[in-house]
Amino acid sequence: MPLYIQKYKQKVGLPPGTLVHIGSERAGSSKISHILYSDGAFEEKEVSKIEELEINDQFSGVNWINVIGVHQTEVIESIGNHFGIHKLIQADIVNTKHRPKLEDFDDHIFVVLKMIYFDENEKIINEQISLIVGKNYVVSFQEIEGDVFAPIRNRLRNSSGQIRKRGSDYLAYTLIDTIIDNYFVVLERIGEKIENIEEQLLENPTDETTLEIHTLKRELILLRRSVSPLREVIGTLERGESKLIHKTTRIYLKDVYDHTIQVIDTIESSRDLLSGMLDVYLTTVSNKMNSVMKVLTVIATIFMPLTFIAGVYGMNFQNMPELTWKYGYFFALALMFAIGLLMLIFFKRKKWL
Repeated sequence: MPLYIQKYKQKVGLPPGTLVHIGSERAGSSKISHILYSDGAFEEKEVSKIEELEINDQFSGVNWINVIGVHQTEVIESIGNHFGIHKLIQADIVNTKHRPKLEDFDDHIFVVLKMIYFDENEKIINEQISLIVGKNYVVSFQEIEGDVFAPIRNRLRNSSGQIRKRGSDYLAYTLIDTIIDNYFVVLERIGEKIENIEEQLLENPTDETTLEIHTLKRELILLRRSVSPLREVIGTLERGESKLIHKTTRIYLKDVYDHTIQVIDTIESSRDLLSGMLDVYLTTVSNKMNSVMKVLTVIATIFMPLTFIAGVYGMNFQNMPELTWKYGYFFALALMFAIGLLMLIFFKRKKWL
């Protein structure tokens, strides 16, 4: 239920722009890393205070500041004040229950999206990522340590590809593209689970099968809520007139937009498959119940005349026919056997068995 109904009571009555962390409780302090790079230079370091950041507007390279942990509102506030980020944007950063969105300002762009991946326990992690894209910097905010950005850091360290030759808009594109590409990894794992459930449905469906189906449906609902708004976000970036997004980068954003549409279509297809599988399960259970009831009905129907004969000859009247006949017992058994056999043959010809 917490995935669908969020509690915002701690913000009720507070002035707009008040920084209140909304999300899972976190322990420890926020961590700040700073990667400074250009075509011919690279520097990576950890920063304990935001005051240690030295952003030179005349620098031709790019600064990537990554903040892990948005639960310390004072850290977010100091970073926001350092980069001139509006109070409302700061409040959105510490509120981890936002849907993906984009806000374009004159000197920076604010993007919210969801990073989804499996942890070591095969549990889906839904983490909010906020990006501030400026002229020569990108500030990313994560909820927890651990992400899907390791390949990007390696590319920057090894100077592979063209990432160190491009600007901050290309870095933002790379971060967004990596997050969206990881959706395919998540959907592939979910697809494998769907295939396993299909095999169970065909072989031996159980109550656990319905539980797995409902769990996957909830996961797909979570994915759909996280991905569907991205179509508008990426489309706005691609078609936007922001001076921070260069024309050459918009070509790559068009490819990201196509990936987003593909992810959405895959999610919808998987949801349809699960709905159909639930119907198949219910139909299979109903057919099994009908088969059992049919067998029981046939048995009861066969024994009805036999019970009638046994009941008649079980009455204790003195003047009953065949009562003193020495073959009466064998005759009654033969009659009951013949009636049962004829009924079985009749049911077989009617294909009721």
